Amino acid sequence: MKRLSTLAASLMAAGIGLAVTSAWSADSLQDVMKARGLSQQDLLAAAKTYVPTGGRDEFIAISSGGQSGQLIVYGIPSMRILKYIGVFTPEPWQGYGFDEESKKVLAGGRIDGKDITWGDTHHPAFSETNGESDGQFVFINDKANPRIAVVDLRDFETKQIVANPIYKSEHGGAFVTPNSEYIFEAAQYASPLENKKFYPLEEFNEKYRGGMTYWKFDRTKGLIDQKQSFSIELPPYSQDLSDAGKGPSDGWSFTNSFCSERYVGGIEDGRPPYEAGCSAKDTDYLHVINWKKAAELVKAGKAKQINGHNVLMMDTAIKEGILFLIPEPKSPHGVDVTPDGTKLIVAGKLDTHVSVYSFEKIMAAIKAGKFESKDPYGIPVISMKDALHTQVSLGLGPLHTQYDSKTCVAYTSLYVDSQVAKWDYCEGKLLDKISVHYNIGHLMTMEGDTTKPKGKYLVALNKLAIDRFNPVGPLHPQNHQLIDISGDKMQLLYDMPIPLGEPHYVAAIDAKKLKPAVRYKLGTNSRTDEAHPDAVRAGEEKTVRKGNKVEVWGSLIRSHITPEKIEAEVGDEVTIHLTNLERAQDETHGFTVSTYNVHASIEPGKTVTVKFKADKEGVYPYYCTEFCSALHLEMQGYLLVKPKGWKATKTTLAKGNYTEADYKATLKKVADTQVIIDSVVTYITSVNYKDFPEVVAMVEDAFDQLGKTKDLKAKHEGYAAKKEWESANLWAEQIWQYQVKTADLGLRAKTFLEEHGAKKVK
Repeated sequence: MKRLSTLAASLMAAGIGLAVTSAWSADSLQDVMKARGLSQQDLLAAAKTYVPTGGRDEFIAISSGGQSGQLIVYGIPSMRILKYIGVFTPEPWQGYGFDEESKKVLAGGRIDGKDITWGDTHHPAFSETNGESDGQFVFINDKANPRIAVVDLRDFETKQIVANPIYKSEHGGAFVTPNSEYIFEAAQYASPLENKKFYPLEEFNEKYRGGMTYWKFDRTKGLIDQKQSFSIELPPYSQDLSDAGKGPSDGWSFTNSFCSERYVGGIEDGRPPYEAGCSAKDTDYLHVINWKKAAELVKAGKAKQINGHNVLMMDTAIKEGILFLIPEPKSPHGVDVTPDGTKLIVAGKLDTHVSVYSFEKIMAAIKAGKFESKDPYGIPVISMKDALHTQVSLGLGPLHTQYDSKTCVAYTSLYVDSQVAKWDYCEGKLLDKISVHYNIGHLMTMEGDTTKPKGKYLVALNKLAIDRFNPVGPLHPQNHQLIDISGDKMQLLYDMPIPLGEPHYVAAIDAKKLKPAVRYKLGTNSRTDEAHPDAVRAGEEKTVRKGNKVEVWGSLIRSHITPEKIEAEVGDEVTIHLTNLERAQDETHGFTVSTYNVHASIEPGKTVTVKFKADKEGVYPYYCTEFCSALHLEMQGYLLVKPKGWKATKTTLAKGNYTEADYKATLKKVADTQVIIDSVVTYITSVNYKDFPEVVAMVEDAFDQLGKTKDLKAKHEGYAAKKEWESANLWAEQIWQYQVKTADLGLRAKTFLEEHGAKKVK
């Protein structure tokens, strides 16, 4: 007993309270700690990240998926991966890129008419309202093929991809204005803005250009309005990351650059490589742009059309006073506006200092016309000393900064030191450091790039994992480390391997702000959020043949696909529209046809289309690819591709050997199952089930399933009267199948009510 009290006391001191019961012995906990080599600090970290079964995370993180071209969704603090979102790359589980609706979304990202089926996602951004993440949309960029995508958080699906018409690469996207009026995208590697236009590298300074694109976002449609979007021509410095002003700095955008030397490499010709020439100077340029005035200039007709896109030329931007430069520490990777919008922080990877710029000082210099020089293209350059609030030496390789809920507190990643620095940007002093593993790139705090950061946690996105996880070959997973920042000292809590590409940045949001749907309105095209013209309800299924085209309007519901037979001839074009008739949460069906490279994920209420050419004779099974019920494996059918001109010689199907006894046994099974259903219904209706939306949905689906038996009783009794025992038995069996689904839902609802404290009602 003394040992138990001592252990309980030590755990209490570490922040963990234990109820001392006979079911939880001190020996068992000590044995586990000893066997696994765990310390009290380990237990504290585990308690801070543990989410009990059935529990929910406080925050949801959406991470870029790097070379996968996708997004990764996970919870914080549990660090449980919840979903991958197909964006620039086909994603088979969700049928993304395999059904016709999602193919249209991917087609929006075609470049020069060519399908691009991979992407390099880098910087996700949540839509904002008044500078706060609002949980409605996420925007993500593709660095390799300059594109921006829109993901709707009502269903976590990609709705739109747009290709940049004037860039050949980009890195500085996606960043949003405080009310999501525009999404920023900065060019990376300078190139001619005209499409398919060659100029030699010897004309780099004259013909190659960078740029900043402002994509107009139509929130009501949930889509980018390409016609109302525009770009600003910039010098051939490699533009990098950006941020939008907030509060007093709203209306301005800020963008890093590197290689302002405009160096052109050629190591194969004996020239020093790019890395030497692009880091020769001590500073690069921070671009300061008045985007609100730029938008007015475009509306006034002062833009030039390049590749059908509005571009404000540099001369116009300079003349109209909307474009300025400020020296910044060399090779920066991130400019981050403080939550109050009064300052912006830049860190140069090749400088030990982090520079804090004052927006007020920048505006004062612009108003006074106080510039130290002009760059080679005539852009006014504000002196760094006239714009600085302070500089702080934090360590080697400062890279990216995010903010705490505490005033003036920021966190900066130190790439070379493999550390995170906590510091005060108002007073310019270091507060704390913690080591991470290894070579941290970006970091992220909860809503840390908004006007109201939440604090609590920080995620370090480490480029190298090395020895942190079980070895899985030369290609290691990335390592996202969760850090507790709630106290004065940071505490490392958790290592999370990321096995899908190299994530570059991640954004997190309070989970309460997300309101995703659990089902679609019946017959919805999820990619457009409109009614699908080819949706059907039960009983409306049909197959139509016109010439060499076979078109099927079908449905899916536990546990059958209607139709269960599709006939075509070699060379026919086959189009299959499928509607999921389910209303229950999480009752997704999948669909594929053997060897025809089609797949669809059909969530409740959704309608999708798959299309292919039946180019080979044969018999091809199709089936539901999501395990949906006890009879999932029986949810099948056949595509019969006949030779042209084939004529049937046998016209009846093989029959089973069913008897009257079989029929009566099935009727008894139906009666017994109904007794179970009745007892469950009695319990559910005796408690306050209507206070639980999850149960209401299950009850509605249960009665929907049971309602499908209405016409079947007459069928099986009719066949029994004619002594056709096979049909009589199987139609009675079908009633039982619906009963099983009804009982399954009812028992699930009953368990839910019991676990959540349902109360008796009169």
